[in-house]
Amino acid sequence: MLQVGTKAPDFTLPDQSGKPVSLGDFLGEKVVVLYFYPKDNTRGCTTEACTFRDSYESFTDAGAEVIGVSSDSVATHEQFAGAHGLPFVLLADTDKAVRKQYGATSLGGVMPGRVTFVIDREGVIRHAFSSQMNIGGHIEDALKVVKQLQ
Repeated sequence: MLQVGTKAPDFTLPDQSGKPVSLGDFLGEKVVVLYFYPKDNTRGCTTEACTFRDSYESFTDAGAEVIGVSSDSVATHEQFAGAHGLPFVLLADTDKAVRKQYGATSLGGVMPGRVTFVIDREGVIRHAFSSQMNIGGHIEDALKVVKQLQ
């Protein structure tokens, strides 16, 4: 997994509407909360997405953008975002190349990892949190770091 202090690799992936989105689109202007999650429409991932949704205004008020990444398709992301009113971007990393680039892989190879990175305006990772089960910790810790970077 990429460590704090590392330059975050740029990437371009399609969002839930098929539009290409790059990390570089946000750098210089916003802090990015980049979270990798296993799969749309599963209990834990729905809880995580809805918790980010419910805290989204706090993130944007602090100058951050939330971006979710999984290997699900654009169509699956579109359905997932619509069903839960997600106001942030979901990116389709169908070949898992960006997940591998960030080292957000699983333990034991059974399920993709649940990892959250906070990336500052200069593109440097300022926080990295990995936990399959402590879903709330991803949001709480990320928001604390974002507020410190304001």
